Amino acid sequence: MTSFNMNTSSSAPDILDYDSETILNNDIKINITRTQNKSTSIIEDDSSNYKKHTVYQPTENERFLSAPISDKQERNNSLILDNFHDKNSRHYHFRSEMNSFRKARRRAVFKNGDCNVVQVHISERGRRYLQDLFTTLVDAKWRWTFLAFVMSFILSWFAFALLWWLITYSHGDLLSENQNNTNWIPCIQGINGFLSSFLFSIETQHSTGYGTRSPTAECVEATILLCIQSIIGVMIQAFMVGIVFAKMARPKQRKQTLLFSRNSVICQRDGELCLMFRVGDMREKSHLINSTIRLYLIQSKHTQEGEILTPYIKELSVQVDDYNENVFLIWPLTIIHKINANSPLYEMSAAELLYERFEIVAVLEGTTESTGQTTQILTSYVASEILWGHRFQSITKYNKEKLCYEVDFDLFHDTYQVDTPLCSAEELQHYLQNQLSST
Repeated sequence: MTSFNMNTSSSAPDILDYDSETILNNDIKINITRTQNKSTSIIEDDSSNYKKHTVYQPTENERFLSAPISDKQERNNSLILDNFHDKNSRHYHFRSEMNSFRKARRRAVFKNGDCNVVQVHISERGRRYLQDLFTTLVDAKWRWTFLAFVMSFILSWFAFALLWWLITYSHGDLLSENQNNTNWIPCIQGINGFLSSFLFSIETQHSTGYGTRSPTAECVEATILLCIQSIIGVMIQAFMVGIVFAKMARPKQRKQTLLFSRNSVICQRDGELCLMFRVGDMREKSHLINSTIRLYLIQSKHTQEGEILTPYIKELSVQVDDYNENVFLIWPLTIIHKINANSPLYEMSAAELLYERFEIVAVLEGTTESTGQTTQILTSYVASEILWGHRFQSITKYNKEKLCYEVDFDLFHDTYQVDTPLCSAEELQHYLQNQLSST
């Protein structure tokens, strides 16, 4: 890791150890202006005397200070922060407004992978959903699928029971004089009303014969209806069993054993600022094969013509260790996005990250080895969930007693602070170039 030895006469406040609001002062304006298709973030205070505030900008020496600070500096800063937390000061009210601002940030993908997208004003949505009834029932909740499962059988039983009753009624089998006549040959033996017709419908559809009701060769229409109900009954069973199996074995259930870290971090690796997050699989067997991971940045964009594209998606390049985005997921891995000149985060510093409005969506895709089904899991990170100057704890180690690698998932989300420049990757590169040229 590249170290920076700077001698400063006064200790600089660390913007990473405290909330973003504690580094602001009512006398400072918030006005982060971005060029090259970047928007301007402006936050206003209720006070008429303080309309605009700008993010705290470190000095030339402070912007290269590491995140961890000494105990003495921390005690001094805590005394300063106590004055900021005075409820009678305007800074306290400004903190409340900032908390509301941070909570109101939008996201397209929730942490559990569900998309926060709702379609409205779709013409003939119901008819289109019914045309794809299988997918509609698979995506529906279990109570609606179970209701459709039960009603499909009950309605078919009643419909064919009514047809059987009409056949027997039209043939005269329900007349009392014919039922008492031993020489009368009915269409169906043992039917004397609608209830017996309903029982015969169930027995016919499910091939459950009890020996008391049976068709005869007296009515051709009864033989035709018997064939039709047998075929339709098999189709209904196959359709509903397929839906239940698809719901139980659908790839979305696989994501319950796949994990993304709650936060992503930014720190240096091999001299470069990198955005990193962790992904893991809790299953010891049935691993994901042919797995790939992709990273997308969702942010508004201003075109040269003045058009505002929102949301606008950019793909971020990722790598795992020393290979590309193909994931060999036998133990938890750290996914890395190098913040270089090709990255949209190249001009973003730690102070500017506090007020940026963007969302990073991670998509992991793979094939389940046991079922051969392709599964996809998503998560997202907003600016407040990115920890600048942190690194993930190591959770994989070799156990000499068990003679195997051991993964401690209790530390899966844990991070710790490391020395990291607070400036943007662009400024860091210029600084290092100037250092090399000066030497």
